[in-house]
Amino acid sequence: MKYGEILKKLRTSKGLSQKELTERLNINRSTYARYETSTTQPDFDTLELLADFHEVTIDYILGRSSNPKMTEEDEFQEFINDPSLERWYRELPKSSEEDLQTLRKMWEIIRSKDK
Repeated sequence: MKYGEILKKLRTSKGLSQKELTERLNINRSTYARYETSTTQPDFDTLELLADFHEVTIDYILGRSSNPKMTEEDEFQEFINDPSLERWYRELPKSSEEDLQTLRKMWEIIRSKDK
């Protein structure tokens, strides 16, 4: 399924017209209409806006995943594949158990903030 078809399906599942959706998201309606026909591709910021609005992943909108929601495994893979964390990976095994427990608690706080 093309990204335009997916965007249309997401919009209609919320019972919104193109006009209603574009007014809510402050997107030009004619530009958005071209997204739904797959004649124009949304930029990254717009993809992020649409994914957040529909509560799905960008990969789902792009047709790269059949699962609209990111699973915990997906989130973990995204996290461990972040190259900016390389130094952290090297130092983590050297940490004390107390530090690891503190880190776990901090992570739980961060995760609960998102929910």
